[in-house]
Amino acid sequence: MVFSSALIGLREGLEAALVVSILVAFLVKTDRRHALRWVWPGVGAAVLLSIAFGAVLTYTTAQLSFEHQELLGGSLSIVAVVFVTAMIFWMRKASKSIAAELRGKMDDALNVGPMAVLLLSFLAVGREGLETAVFFYSTVQAAQSDTVQPLIGFAVGIVAAVLLAWLLYKGAVRFNLAKFFTITGVLLVFVAAGVLGYGLHDLQEAAFLPGITTLAFDASNVLPETSWYGALLKGIFNYSQQTTVLQAIAWVAYVVIVLPLFLKPSKKTAPAPAAAAASKE
Repeated sequence: MVFSSALIGLREGLEAALVVSILVAFLVKTDRRHALRWVWPGVGAAVLLSIAFGAVLTYTTAQLSFEHQELLGGSLSIVAVVFVTAMIFWMRKASKSIAAELRGKMDDALNVGPMAVLLLSFLAVGREGLETAVFFYSTVQAAQSDTVQPLIGFAVGIVAAVLLAWLLYKGAVRFNLAKFFTITGVLLVFVAAGVLGYGLHDLQEAAFLPGITTLAFDASNVLPETSWYGALLKGIFNYSQQTTVLQAIAWVAYVVIVLPLFLKPSKKTAPAPAAAAASKE
């Protein structure tokens, strides 16, 4: 549980921190430091919104009946899987162009006025924050953990992300961001597959989907969740010792479809045709 939570915090936190560092670096290098006073309120508001959204999710769920809790939890899990799937594909595609895109947007915002700068900062960080809140909530629910381990893992990931982004901004460290997002993206595919399976199981418990008693396997005696290795698998991949047929099919289908698509090399732009040779005399 600590590992998967830390992975979410690191991946999402680094994306948000890199967005902020790109905006700040652009303003500093173009000698427009005065606009920084509008960036930080936007970032702060986005962070507060994400925390509030996560708190509302937790409080609202606690007030519902068991069936409604399972229905809401299962639905949010599927939404979280959609979010994280879109995110890993978007980041793979945008990792090389995100800096130029953000600089262009900030330049336009500066021409409009201070509120545009604040809004750009808010939206750039807020999107990552809301995705993080939904996915983190779903992951915690999938682990069925009442301990503080998810929060510890998430906090460790966020702190590491902020520190890493600061070191990158200062030029103290350099590494291949595209490779980093590829590796974390692969890990998140398996985490998301587990969240998808758990979400479908929730919907089955809410009687929204059939098949709650139709098990693909029961590994309670061989690989119990109470063992250290079972707990490790549950914490990383949301392993369930009693997995329904629907869960198993969804997990395998998600990994088999999404992972090859994610690892598929992106098509390179065809080189411009060579200039026509001079005609022979």
